[in-house]
Amino acid sequence: MKKINEALHDFSIKGNLKDSLRDEYIKALKDETFKELVSTISLKEDDLMKYTSKLQEASVEYGNCKKCKGLVECKNPVTGFALTPYASEHHISFSYDICRYQEALRIQNKYQDNAFYFDVPKEIRDARMSEIYTSDKKRVEIITWLKEFANTYKKDMKGKGLYLSGSFGSGKTYIIAALFNELAKKGEKVAIIYWPEFLRTLKASFATDFDDKYEYIKKIPFLLIDDIGAENLTAWARDEILGPILQFRMQEELSTFFTSNLSTAELENHFSITTNRVEKLKAKRIMERINQLSTEMTLISKNNRK
Repeated sequence: MKKINEALHDFSIKGNLKDSLRDEYIKALKDETFKELVSTISLKEDDLMKYTSKLQEASVEYGNCKKCKGLVECKNPVTGFALTPYASEHHISFSYDICRYQEALRIQNKYQDNAFYFDVPKEIRDARMSEIYTSDKKRVEIITWLKEFANTYKKDMKGKGLYLSGSFGSGKTYIIAALFNELAKKGEKVAIIYWPEFLRTLKASFATDFDDKYEYIKKIPFLLIDDIGAENLTAWARDEILGPILQFRMQEELSTFFTSNLSTAELENHFSITTNRVEKLKAKRIMERINQLSTEMTLISKNNRK
């Protein structure tokens, strides 16, 4: 008799639980978005009602996506993604699916798989030739040079780079980054490195991945050394790092670009003085390699970072 009573008790609990689940599910169906979402799931009500709480969460994100006009308006907890239910026999699994806007952005930025950016801001990673403003006539010659490079480099893959010097905040890095991003879209491997920070990080990586970083930068087909001359000069940075990189790239005829607030004449002076001595010959050797690798142009413009 005791076992029968226990069985009846268990049956009663299960029945009450099922009724409770059904009540919650029916209550949730009063929300039109919830109702619309579950109508897309090919499961019976007895199965659906087990997931009412999670389905309500998914329906909120589903509703947000229906009204959304772009990523900047995304109201979901994970921007660009929505919690989505999938039916499997008598069960529902949930995953975060990418929205159409995030997918479009992913495709648009696919080129960044071909680019290595070291300590550069998002603005530089997203730079585009079409967005370079041309109202400043001082830019016309430089933009013409870059477009010519983009159109002709394929002939022998040995295009001479650009040494772009000029005033602070004039857009030097953006202009060359726009070219590099266009090259990446064409499948070329490019790297943009902020030189002062790259040197600091390289020095700190002796016990870890120093060789990998160094060899990658030395051998990549298109390299932009950004803000050269802004580093704290040491003999190690000049003679053991920069010199061999430039020598290899010169021998292999790899396209190498530079930006700097210093003219090449000023840069030579920068390289000639270390903390220990004046070394004009070593500075001259560095500059010979830079001059062999690049054409010097100057951009003097207003500070766009203000």
